[in-house]
Amino acid sequence: MTPVPFSQANAIYAKDHPEYVPLPAYRTRDGEVITCWALTWRERFRVLFSGRIWWSVLTFRQPLQPQRPRADNPFRVPWMSRMIRKFTKQEWTHT
Repeated sequence: MTPVPFSQANAIYAKDHPEYVPLPAYRTRDGEVITCWALTWRERFRVLFSGRIWWSVLTFRQPLQPQRPRADNPFRVPWMSRMIRKFTKQEWTHT
């Protein structure tokens, strides 16, 4: 997997550290950090057939922080959610 730049990124981790790959990220005010990763074709097939992703986090002997891997884009509202929101809004405005 490799980190992918994305338009919403407002930070780059390890930008000036040649021993690491720069990691584009979006940082929220409440401390959430969102990154985007691209899978190679081999990785895509492995995930497709195994249905599993192995996750490794360096904690440096500190407590593990919550993690939230996801497959959907957190910056896009799925079309079904838009439809439900639109329908609900119409119901409330037409009373």
